[in-house]
Amino acid sequence: MRHARRRVVRRVARLAAVGGLLLGGTMVTRAVASEPSDGADLPRTLAQSAGDTGAGLMSRLGTSRTAGSWVDAEGRSVVAVTDEEAAAEVKRAGAEAKMVRYSMRDLKSATSTLGSTPKVAGTAWAVDYRSNEVVVRADSTVSTADWNELNEIADAIGGSVRMERTEGTFTTRINGAQPILSTAGRCSAGFNVTDGQRDFILTAGHCGPTGSVWFSDSRGNEQVGRTTTQSFPGDDYSLVQYANGRAGDGADVVSIGEGRGVRITGLGEASVGQRVFRSGSTTGLRDGEVTAVNATVNYPEGTVTGLIETNVCAEAGDSGGPMFSEGVALGVTSGGSGDCTSGGTTFFQPVTKALGELGLKLLVAAPAGGGQSASPSAEPSAGATQGAIAPGDASPGSSAPVTGIVDASTLLSRLANPRNIGPGLLVMGGSLIALVATRYIRAEQDRKAYQRYYSATWG
Repeated sequence: MRHARRRVVRRVARLAAVGGLLLGGTMVTRAVASEPSDGADLPRTLAQSAGDTGAGLMSRLGTSRTAGSWVDAEGRSVVAVTDEEAAAEVKRAGAEAKMVRYSMRDLKSATSTLGSTPKVAGTAWAVDYRSNEVVVRADSTVSTADWNELNEIADAIGGSVRMERTEGTFTTRINGAQPILSTAGRCSAGFNVTDGQRDFILTAGHCGPTGSVWFSDSRGNEQVGRTTTQSFPGDDYSLVQYANGRAGDGADVVSIGEGRGVRITGLGEASVGQRVFRSGSTTGLRDGEVTAVNATVNYPEGTVTGLIETNVCAEAGDSGGPMFSEGVALGVTSGGSGDCTSGGTTFFQPVTKALGELGLKLLVAAPAGGGQSASPSAEPSAGATQGAIAPGDASPGSSAPVTGIVDASTLLSRLANPRNIGPGLLVMGGSLIALVATRYIRAEQDRKAYQRYYSATWG
């Protein structure tokens, strides 16, 4: 009777262990196959809300008491202030305050003075909020005489201006993420936009004049569309109207190379310190951070103002490509200096300014349960991610319907994430130990029974 009970217990234990292995395997499989709950394992940017907090405080306190805001490495909003009362108000709002010497009014006065001087090709300037200075850069094409004259102007303005020499040259960047070609050159499709009846590609203005016809192949057999609007210099954006009037399926996806894309979910303003991504046909997907806004660049073709300055590298062939953060459209590549070997500075035309002047809307990802939507100012979500998706066979400015996540690094990150598969592995591990233990106990009992039987017969 006792032996029968033991056999029943062993069988129940083995069945439970096998069931645990199956259950744990199912849990792991579901965790790997499912979408990440919060995208923590995918590339992320600093919270958009921090930039919004800083901008709101600057607007409330005014340009004589503040001198810019940025997002620090921990994602907190930092606001430069000129008096203790302003610092106290910033702290009450939950942001960090930094006391500085020059107000935004002082810094804007300095940039205004620089803007009124004769333009020197190969120079650029922008307000560096973190150092509380206007930084003037001159590339290798600027002569010694022009450099000395710029230094005299900076000395006359005062200590709020810092002069720097930079390697390379400030040039516009022809080409980009999805190539489009015309007699004007080879450029890039940036973001898809619409007026509600017709769809367009928003790209760089220096790509070609109004009337330029664009193709997706070098033989000129597959026409993409025609440039209907150009703003360059001054700004750096243009519109290419699709030949058939529509961007096509997956118009909310921008290519990032290797058969992948990023779904665009909204439109936003860049914040200093924000992590951003840029896609281009020459150097692929690159990331960095915003170092300044409202920058001015004096290209050989003319002066462009109101640009976003970044430390993201770019090379010839990356122009017009999209810049985004957390799936939020921020800019299209204008130009810069340096390369992706030694690094450099790249400038972007803000999408918000271009669409505001054009009166168009950005084509963005559809809300849950809805169709494709177009929004001029879709609010970015702080919980959004830089999710890589498969756009299929992309056409310039648009992509085929999304078919799923194919990035191997994403799959590996899920496997390495204990929050996703930890419970399943624990169940499997415990079940395996239980199964091994029951087999060991059974073997040990059989061995002892064998010894008892033969020890009795050996005498």
